[in-house]
Amino acid sequence: MNTELTPAPAAAAAIPGRRISVAPMMDWTDRHCRVFHRHISRHTWLYTEMVTTGALVYGDVERHLRFNDEEHPVALQLGGSDPADLATSAKLGEKWGYDEVNLNCGCPSERVQKGAFGACLMAEPQLVADCVKAMRDAVSIDVTVKHRVGIDQVESYDFVRDFVGTVAEAGCRTFIVHARNAILKGLSPKENREVPPLKYEFAYRLKRDFPDFEIIINGGIKTTAEIDLHLAHVDGVMLGREAYHNPYLMADFDQRYYGADTPVPSREQVLEAMLPYIEAQLHQEGGRGLKLNSITRHMLGLMQGLPGARGFRQTLSDAKKLAAGDPRLLLEAAARLRQST
Repeated sequence: MNTELTPAPAAAAAIPGRRISVAPMMDWTDRHCRVFHRHISRHTWLYTEMVTTGALVYGDVERHLRFNDEEHPVALQLGGSDPADLATSAKLGEKWGYDEVNLNCGCPSERVQKGAFGACLMAEPQLVADCVKAMRDAVSIDVTVKHRVGIDQVESYDFVRDFVGTVAEAGCRTFIVHARNAILKGLSPKENREVPPLKYEFAYRLKRDFPDFEIIINGGIKTTAEIDLHLAHVDGVMLGREAYHNPYLMADFDQRYYGADTPVPSREQVLEAMLPYIEAQLHQEGGRGLKLNSITRHMLGLMQGLPGARGFRQTLSDAKKLAAGDPRLLLEAAARLRQST
């Protein structure tokens, strides 16, 4: 666990590219989830939940930024719209050893809108450019932007093209494109991930119009066949909910997308690899009230699609067993799965 404010610039050159990544997802992609995903894929790029600048400038920095060294490559996603606060937060992210800082310009929640950041920033591309410049001036790690293809009823490709062009003038070279509009009024965040139609062609056109930029596509992608199709047009693919609910989808990503010659881990090997981590976390964090469920809740989808997966989930969700705080519950769940097959 990174507990000291020490950057790790020497490791950056060895970090693989963002060919495949897991999206920042509130309440899901915390540090325990990221360690779990890392045991499935060594090279897939991981992102934190969105952390607001206010939480870092005025709050508990360690609580929001501490992570485990095994998570690399890992990016910090920031939410905010004040260039100075974003610069301060980016510097903190670099000090804590993150490999990238990403600015959220895609979240449509009312709470985010009240803070004048997230998706509503797409209406102010020059402000986003100012924010990017402030962060780039403050850090040496990559500064990237995650955004939508439009907001509300704006359907023109020109809108997102001009947004990217303006932000690029501040030096941003990586754009993560959630290929849907964000509807700022009338749809919940969940509905905003499902209702607005997908416009993958807009992301493809961005790559054609800005061939020197890294364009990563996000939104509704669920299979390796779909990933392969998108990679014929853009530089990278970011998975969201599918990576969380069906994490073993990522098991062969190192070999398939990064050319690794390491063996694909089995599901049981992933469980066994998590045991020392869970034991260490419960020992280190016991005084802070860490519960076993804080880690195991991210693992419920590991057996997705297998006979007996329901029993596996039931075992890992058993309140009495979880209260005992014994990491070997993972092995008990795996044994129940085997008995069902």
